Amino acid sequence: MITRMSELFLRTLRDDPADAEVPSHKLLIRAGYVRPVAPGLYSWLPLGLRVLRKIESVVRSEMNAIGGQEILFPALLPRGPYETSNRWTEYGDGVFRLKDRRGNDYMLGPTHEEFFTLTVKGEYSSYKDFPLRLYQIQTKYRDEARPRAGILRGREFIMKDSYSFDVDDEGLENAYYAHRDAYQRIFERLAVRYVIVSAVSGAMGGSASEEFLAESDVGEDTYVRCPESGYAANVEAVITARPDSIPFDGLPEPVEYDTGDTPTIATLVEWANGAGLGRDVTAADTLKNVLLKVRQPGGEWELLAVGVPGDRDVDDKRLGAALEPAEYSMLDDADFAKYPFLVKGYIGPKGLLANGVRYLVDPRIVDGTSWITGADKPGRHVVGLVAGRDFTPDGTIEAAEVREGDPSPDGAGTLVAARGIEIGHVFQLGRKYTDAFTADVLGEDGKPVRLTMGSYGVGVSRLAAVIAEQHHDELGLRWPSSVAPFDVHVVIANKDADARTGATQLAADLDGRGLEVLLDDRKSSPGVKFKDAELLGVPWIVVVGRGWADGVVELRDRFTGDKREVPVDAAVGDIVAAVTAPRG
Repeated sequence: MITRMSELFLRTLRDDPADAEVPSHKLLIRAGYVRPVAPGLYSWLPLGLRVLRKIESVVRSEMNAIGGQEILFPALLPRGPYETSNRWTEYGDGVFRLKDRRGNDYMLGPTHEEFFTLTVKGEYSSYKDFPLRLYQIQTKYRDEARPRAGILRGREFIMKDSYSFDVDDEGLENAYYAHRDAYQRIFERLAVRYVIVSAVSGAMGGSASEEFLAESDVGEDTYVRCPESGYAANVEAVITARPDSIPFDGLPEPVEYDTGDTPTIATLVEWANGAGLGRDVTAADTLKNVLLKVRQPGGEWELLAVGVPGDRDVDDKRLGAALEPAEYSMLDDADFAKYPFLVKGYIGPKGLLANGVRYLVDPRIVDGTSWITGADKPGRHVVGLVAGRDFTPDGTIEAAEVREGDPSPDGAGTLVAARGIEIGHVFQLGRKYTDAFTADVLGEDGKPVRLTMGSYGVGVSRLAAVIAEQHHDELGLRWPSSVAPFDVHVVIANKDADARTGATQLAADLDGRGLEVLLDDRKSSPGVKFKDAELLGVPWIVVVGRGWADGVVELRDRFTGDKREVPVDAAVGDIVAAVTAPRG
């Protein structure tokens, strides 16, 4: 069926939305694909919904191809199962909670592991029923504190989440790699440029975990890779290359100095280089101690100190991943006032350990390394405090920033950094949820077997923005054919009645050949129609204009910008061939 723009529910905008920060946000609104309703909430208009449904179709076909069976859970979920898994508390403020008229607690589902597990437990009881792969394409909800970038980071989004159930770890591994391969096919069909990186599981739990990141300068995820080896990881998952311990026999004893007003690393380094210590001092020679308070789900706030080399900052994402599922907050002035032994700007390991503060350090702070650090007194620092001799931390933590040039964890070279947008994540969950719900089946020997799970997500609605982010130019969107709202956009750029009749017939003939056709039959000027055609981003644009009188129409490739004239009497065949030909 031909879609006529004179009847299509569509209004394009000439100016960018005032609050739009990234190209996909600007273009999807300007082109009339989506409309904002509230922060982080968007309506999908006809064109946007066509794109969204095509993305869903690609995802669905690849899930079905690996034996996935589609089901659908409600988005409104009761509290009970989340209490059993402890995630009602673990989620903190990141989810939407509500009560019904009887005072019962509910949540708008951020994810559905608990309900997949309970459903399988309720339906199946024998090893003969497995392996099993279930999935849904469902709306999810997260109470984002700062929704931004349009549908790249919203409070309501559509996600494909699938779950594998197996009776042994070999089956889980097979399911994991089947999903991994399917994801690669999905993103290739959608023409998304992506990388696969090692990741952390976070609140999802589990062991093996990889993230699919779309390459994008506006991405919120930083990842690193090693060009020499191909190693790639989200910064949260990078394991610091730990130096060997150093013998500390014969090292001089620590000396406490009056360093004056030196509460920052920069002022401390300046003091050290003017103090006649006999060597040049850099920030990397200092030990910075960061204080925060941490609370496990359902627990009380406790102090935690994190020690990092002074030339590095604590990375908030790495810190959060390391402390998961605990919540944390940096100490403020009121907190410092409660603990007089914490001398802001002059905190050292000895004072922390003497007062029972848990102290975790960066893996680079190995036994035998010597540091300049706080002496727990105003204006005082210690020079030559040796790890393993003068202080022993409670453990290590991966919280310091990862930088370009750092050694690759695999020892093959150095790291380079890039940014990306998370579009998929695969986990080997193991038995976290089947343990919580005692999801057992009878094994071949008649004894109970605990099921093992995998979890695999794809951001379906986010992919629409990712594709727009990767495929646009200064004129507008440039959709890949696999997700474009239409195959061909026929523009009537001639007021002549014969040309208009001919364009309508051409559209009908293309429709008869199985193409999805958008016909711009409006009475707008050619300039307006051309701008809209470029903005909307349909892969092929057919212009019926002045050349009609000479027996030709113009075929434009929106993806490459190429234009050529084709004879009217061969136009249908030439256009069908162009649309159906694979792109290089």
